[in-house]
Amino acid sequence: MSPHTQHPIAAPPAAPVRETTGHLLLRGWCILVLAGGLGGTSLLMLFGAVGTAAAVYGSAIVSLILWIVLRPVVQWRRLPWFAVSYLALAVSSLAWSAWPSTSALTLGLVLSLTVHGGLIAAVLTWRELVRAIASALKWILGLSLVFELWVSLVWGGPILPRFVRPVGEYDPIILWSRDNLFDGGRIQGLFGNSNALAYVALLGIVVFGIRIASKTPRRALLVGWIALAAFLFVRAGSATAYLAAAFTVVVLATALLMRTTRRPGERTRYYIAYAVIAVGGLGALWLARDTVFRLLGRSADLTGRESIWGAVAARASERPVFGWGFATPWVPTDPFFDGWIVDHGETVMQAHNMWLDVFLQLGAVGVTLMALTYLAFIWRSWFFAVDRPRWDLVADRPYAALTLLPTLTAAQLLVQGLAESTPLLNWGWMFLIMFAFKIKQAPLVGRGPSEQRLAGEQGERLAER
Repeated sequence: MSPHTQHPIAAPPAAPVRETTGHLLLRGWCILVLAGGLGGTSLLMLFGAVGTAAAVYGSAIVSLILWIVLRPVVQWRRLPWFAVSYLALAVSSLAWSAWPSTSALTLGLVLSLTVHGGLIAAVLTWRELVRAIASALKWILGLSLVFELWVSLVWGGPILPRFVRPVGEYDPIILWSRDNLFDGGRIQGLFGNSNALAYVALLGIVVFGIRIASKTPRRALLVGWIALAAFLFVRAGSATAYLAAAFTVVVLATALLMRTTRRPGERTRYYIAYAVIAVGGLGALWLARDTVFRLLGRSADLTGRESIWGAVAARASERPVFGWGFATPWVPTDPFFDGWIVDHGETVMQAHNMWLDVFLQLGAVGVTLMALTYLAFIWRSWFFAVDRPRWDLVADRPYAALTLLPTLTAAQLLVQGLAESTPLLNWGWMFLIMFAFKIKQAPLVGRGPSEQRLAGEQGERLAER
């Protein structure tokens, strides 16, 4: 007969593990920074050039201080070195830049985004990172709808940046909002640009969908956010964003198909088939571009972009090796850019093609480094998405839905870069740095020093399975 004992065999009860207040504040800062990057030109519309510069540089100083104080775990030998090399070339271009003041100003912007992207990737785990991106997207998309409602119901008409009512004749391109919410026209949200709104809405659809696939709590609310993002995406009416959405669907379907393979060599057949389809599809799209863009309500030259590309290519060919100097974006008050290329009476601030813009600024060397940056990012993000997680003999662990996000983001940025230069700045550059840095530091979700430093993350991970 076993003796009775008063000593319990179970561990004494304890409060559940919770995140510290400091970490909650840190995550709040990351969400704020992500929202600023996703908002892009909305800061310019709200505060003007001076206020935007103060916000960008001030936030970069705060992030630098956080880097120094927190000293997150970083494997310095595993940095995205091609991106670092591109930045080093951009900084070096100050020595030969034809517009040194513009180079210095815009270098501050891109370096700020780099600091933010690296910090967010270093202090947040993969699941926290996706949650933070989703929160930032909710703020930007929600406020865009609220802004358009306010313009239509309260302001009662078009609005210029910094809350100025237009008087007399004006070109709609300069408007912050055209008051189109209830008349069926294209809306611009906080961005003052329909294309920018469309791409952020597309990213929102992807991120919210991944959150649902991850079986996160309150999935019904996420369905509502997807509906909002889809509404804004359609109402933005961006032709290139529609093409990006189609390409994203193709990449998603391909990644999910690759996850079904079981034997070595199975993927090779799929890669060959997709390569043939891709080449044939791109060729057909190019030959039928007049019909395709007419169906999308756009001209075949993408609303005058071919003339811009011709002017940029002609100027870039004068300095084909190292370019004219870094300038992302072009500063319209600089004498070199002021009146150089004019569209609807306004000086153009970008080449409307990422690769041409890099060629103009940093020449063939810059294009090579940027191509290597994207090639390395796409390569790592693709296998991050399609390879089954494995760090021991267990070979049948389930895939994580969030591993699809980097490769789907890369797909969007590649298409966007064909008609816009914005992947070189704002959320495009920040997300490139953030995901490239994170994949190299933590190639497995939930494994490694940077992923396991918080006990609270373990509880969250169990809850989201």
